[in-house]
Amino acid sequence: MKRICPKFFCLVALTGTLLGVVASVQAIDYVSVADVTAILYDANSTRAKKLFVVSRYTPLEKVVSLANWIKVRDRHGTMAWIERRALSDKNYVVVTVPLAAVRQAPEASSPVLFQVSQNVAMESLGINGGGWIKARHQDGSIGYMKSIDVWGAE
Repeated sequence: MKRICPKFFCLVALTGTLLGVVASVQAIDYVSVADVTAILYDANSTRAKKLFVVSRYTPLEKVVSLANWIKVRDRHGTMAWIERRALSDKNYVVVTVPLAAVRQAPEASSPVLFQVSQNVAMESLGINGGGWIKARHQDGSIGYMKSIDVWGAE
């Protein structure tokens, strides 16, 4: 029986670690539904099985991009295909907590401007490195929300 050098195991472990670090550095890319409604399919064809119908402004994580189709993941982790023409590059987030506070400034002590119910989509206007996201409500009101209260932003 041939003996394997312990250095080999160290090299394999180091390679695996480096691959994990590189994979985690990749930015997550989000898109949102532009049409009033759009269909999610189980394959990249309109002849494929229709899985769900999603509404305008629904944020989706882009997983694979083809010429006319995008493979996406929704906030529940479901993977599906959607036609590229049904999407917008405009970023939206959806509230994931029962009631999210929208504040005047990106600080917990800042006054609450308004509150947003769960499953409401808000336009993302940018991410603050301190765990806050600037967002616009459909009525035009703008404020800051905790990024952990929404899905669809990095």
